[in-house]
Amino acid sequence: MAQMTAIEAAQAAKQAAEQALSAAEKAQNLADQAMMTADAGAADVAGAATGIDPFVFRFTIFVLAIFVGYFVVWSVTPALHTPLMAVTNAISSVIVVGALLAIGAGAVASGNPVAMGLGFFALILASVNIFGGFLVTQRMLAMYKKKN
Repeated sequence: MAQMTAIEAAQAAKQAAEQALSAAEKAQNLADQAMMTADAGAADVAGAATGIDPFVFRFTIFVLAIFVGYFVVWSVTPALHTPLMAVTNAISSVIVVGALLAIGAGAVASGNPVAMGLGFFALILASVNIFGGFLVTQRMLAMYKKKN
């Protein structure tokens, strides 16, 4: 009986992970579309064509991205928050790679202290985000462990 429950729980966890991956892919697609729309060149062209200030145009896209992100995150069922946290940690690790490249490219190419400083700051923030995400994930997974 206990084995059957464990198997059912594993199948439910697998299904939840698949749903989380699907939700993460949808969120990534929305983010990609927002980034393509918010491209600096597109903002300048759209602003010039419509007479809208590029700052207002970009700020509007930023506010819309906040609303989309809010509704994407809060529409996820609680069972999927742990897998989504793991996906968020993976995204943050990509930011760490980009920050390391910014620091290294800045040091090698021109030695621009602003680029190196911003890269270092991004590296610190992304590292804190990854570490905190793993701590939260471990605490959430500990809630599902059997108590002795």
